[in-house]
Amino acid sequence: MRVVRVIGFGGPEMLVPGEAPDPVAGPGQVVVEVAVAGVTFVETQIRRGTDKWHARPELPYVPGGLVAGRVSSAGEGVDPAWVGRRVIAGTGETGGFAERAVAAAEDLFAVPDDLGLPEAVALHSDGSTAQGLIEGAKVRPGEWVLVEAAAGGVGSLLVQLARTAGARVVGAARGSRKLDLIRELGAEAAVDYSEPGWTERVLEATGGAGADVVFDGVGGEIGRAAFGVTARGGRFSVHGASSGEVTAVDPAQTGREDVDVIGIEQLFGFGPHVARWAEEMMAQAAAGLVRPVIGQTFPLERAADAHAAIEHRTALGKTLLLI
Repeated sequence: MRVVRVIGFGGPEMLVPGEAPDPVAGPGQVVVEVAVAGVTFVETQIRRGTDKWHARPELPYVPGGLVAGRVSSAGEGVDPAWVGRRVIAGTGETGGFAERAVAAAEDLFAVPDDLGLPEAVALHSDGSTAQGLIEGAKVRPGEWVLVEAAAGGVGSLLVQLARTAGARVVGAARGSRKLDLIRELGAEAAVDYSEPGWTERVLEATGGAGADVVFDGVGGEIGRAAFGVTARGGRFSVHGASSGEVTAVDPAQTGREDVDVIGIEQLFGFGPHVARWAEEMMAQAAAGLVRPVIGQTFPLERAADAHAAIEHRTALGKTLLLI
């Protein structure tokens, strides 16, 4: 079967197409005929060898932790009713950039018949994360919410979920294409955080009070600046570090003891709730309340281009491989 392997830690060119033996399902496992493989920013950091949150894989390795397709075979102890079903499957942290992938039966999620597999992948991965963040920050009607990286996979869904919760949204991103998307998704204001004085525009949009909730997926200088425009009594929720640095704030040192910081550690507790949140997201999508933004897709052999698009900040919404 066709696969793409990471042959060394470094740039996107380290992703190289190749061949591998077809996998066989062991006890408690299934084999999935992969139609869609999700691509995440964290996977680009793992490939570069700069990620601080995951064990470094042994080279060479096949990246990809989430796929969608049909179950083609089941191992011992697996309900045979899974065979032939459309599913989303977690493969762990590797193995997804391939025509076929092995997954534990307990990590399967049945895809509703009326939902496309690309949309299902976006709603399961980024959607469940966004739903968890919204619940954790307890977004309320009438509040101002600032979403960083608001044109990305998680960010674009956070904008929509905050709007559905009755909040008013300021989306922050880089470049006119992304700002146009943010407005299209319902944000009342869109600001470019690559421009000087962007936080002043956040304050202007919120009437000088700042954002009641900030979703920080960027970190670094942008995250610290966003913390500075969090309203008194607000919540600052950290979920990513696309800048390469997690926002580290000590409210006592910054004089902002009136801001509740929800650290990136919140993500460690998301696992048991992913299936429920994914079901909720798919129900909301079916009701027309949210839609996943799939900005770009690539064939398997162009996985390097998919990683490059994410790293170069040109990608909109979710990036997927179609196999």
